[in-house]
Amino acid sequence: MRNRRPWLVRVRGAQLAGRASRVECGAFPARLGTHEPFRELIAGVEAALDLRAHRAGTLPRHAAYLHQRTAGRIGSLTRLIRQAAITSILDGTERITKTSLAQVRLDHLAETHHRTTRDRSPNPR
Repeated sequence: MRNRRPWLVRVRGAQLAGRASRVECGAFPARLGTHEPFRELIAGVEAALDLRAHRAGTLPRHAAYLHQRTAGRIGSLTRLIRQAAITSILDGTERITKTSLAQVRLDHLAETHHRTTRDRSPNPR
């Protein structure tokens, strides 16, 4: 049975409501004219990585894959890169590859987008 009461009620709900704001954020564009904002975003995230064996420029080269994989969503992108980085630290490689990115499970929206886009591709991998 589904709870019909809103979760932002009573004292605790009021506290949460006072700290939270809803942010509507669509997909980040892969291209805007001659600019590639998604690739630039990836480069910025990559620059913040502190992985011993990771080569700078690796992730921006996979911009098309990352855009398709995350449906252009910034939250999905940062979650994907963060999880791949954590995994690389735990397994001792300390670098992110396309193979390691492919092994990370993402949120439902991104996974659904990735599956349907991949299935429409003439040469799925």
